[in-house]
Amino acid sequence: MKDGYLFIILSIIVLFFFACTRRKNDDMTHLVKEWEKKEIIFPNNLYFTLYGKDTVQYPAHLQYTILSYVDSAGCFSCKLQLPMWREFIHRLDSTYPGKVSVLLFLHSKSEIELLYALKKNGFDYPVCIDENDKLNRLNHFPSDMAFQTFLLDKDNKVLAMGNPILNPKIKELYLKIIRGNDIVSTAGKGITQTKVHIDVSFLRLGNFDWQEEQKATFILKNIGDNPLVIQDVATSCGCTTVAYSKEPALPG
Repeated sequence: MKDGYLFIILSIIVLFFFACTRRKNDDMTHLVKEWEKKEIIFPNNLYFTLYGKDTVQYPAHLQYTILSYVDSAGCFSCKLQLPMWREFIHRLDSTYPGKVSVLLFLHSKSEIELLYALKKNGFDYPVCIDENDKLNRLNHFPSDMAFQTFLLDKDNKVLAMGNPILNPKIKELYLKIIRGNDIVSTAGKGITQTKVHIDVSFLRLGNFDWQEEQKATFILKNIGDNPLVIQDVATSCGCTTVAYSKEPALPG
């Protein structure tokens, strides 16, 4: 009888899990449809700055705009991911010169913390410090940070949404639209696959002062038949950086 009760409980848990997952996917689909083609309204008298000192001209109105809004809720530096934004912006500027502008609107309760993060990461790209949260008040962005970044057309209408820094699939989608490709996922198509073995999947660093640097090494071994190339790495926190070889790793 106990086994029967256990089976019923496990069945309920499984059904509840799948119901929650389906509901979450439905909510995401509804959210994306709600924002599709929606026009983003920008405040008047915008100014962009470098390190909070030099005011620079508003970025040129180009064919595409990537708009990212970051607020101070939670870990601000984790949300910023400035090194990855810098790398992505450099890639856009070099690959699609004069075609894409990137607007970062940063709303922080502590301007000191914000400026420290910009200087620490050497982020020499103009940002808008939105002290009064004007952009969010005008547009009422979703509360989920994963949906506070948008790809806009020349009329400031939403073509796609999602954070290309946190999600490689979103980055792929944005680049497809910018290139003018049909928006059809190519995951697994035309890409040579291989197999990888990793010695450890996680490391415990324990407790340490936030100013004390910690390093960890993860070794990936190519045990497949084709070269291994790492295309992208996403970290969960802006205080974490990753270094890896861009060269293909041969089998063995």
